[in-house]
Amino acid sequence: AVTDPRDGRRVALKKLPNVFQSLVSSKRVFRELKMLCFFKHENVLSALDILQPPHLDFFQEIYLEICDFGLARVEEPDSSKHMTQEVVTQYYRAPEILMGAKHYTAAVDVWSVGCIFGELLGRRILFQAQNPVQQLELITELLGTPSLDDMKYACEGAKTHMLRRAPKPPSLSAFYTLSSQATHEVVHLLCQMLVFDPDKRISVVDALAHPYLDEGRLRYHSCMCKCCYTTASGMRQYTSEFETTAPQGFDDHWEKKLTSVQHV
Repeated sequence: AVTDPRDGRRVALKKLPNVFQSLVSSKRVFRELKMLCFFKHENVLSALDILQPPHLDFFQEIYLEICDFGLARVEEPDSSKHMTQEVVTQYYRAPEILMGAKHYTAAVDVWSVGCIFGELLGRRILFQAQNPVQQLELITELLGTPSLDDMKYACEGAKTHMLRRAPKPPSLSAFYTLSSQATHEVVHLLCQMLVFDPDKRISVVDALAHPYLDEGRLRYHSCMCKCCYTTASGMRQYTSEFETTAPQGFDDHWEKKLTSVQHV
């Protein structure tokens, strides 16, 4: 984080080097900028500004006061269509993607949030590996060797690799060693988010309704939210819906047009 000298705000700053090194790099940066500009939700960071060098001769880098969506993609509802494997930063990549799934759902985001949750508790990256194969090894050391049913979305090569190795038992009790704050409720939520089979992974709605989040939700609506208010008599009037919802769904029509150099 840095301080914006123009207004003193603390912002997240991302440096994008060599943005014009290749057409692929240019399109990727342009896509990320467009995506950030289209996000309209109070719980999602969006692009605040694009800082350009004073002269075009030095325009080799871009600094963005943004949240990172470089490896994000729009969900594909048609399960018959193959999806790219280049999605999600490796440390937070769900096992089905690591094992070559041709199609995946929003469950991969639940896995990523679970990894971040564990990282916040332990103050270290939960699965910090040098490559995707090692990433999968670290996951199985914690969750144990998955069953064939748990690997139903994996490619045959990944299944063979996994079954060739000696079976590993789960060691979920290791979650308790992440932090002194790792209570039973914390570990229960983590165990439901970090599930090998995406079909058995907790949904976003159910995760938000987990008892562990009750205290934080109440604290937020007690003094920080914009949907509740305090009356003149000092009584707090709470909203009927504690979870913030976007006024409209995310529209990805602009991304579907990024098919040629002219559009970039």
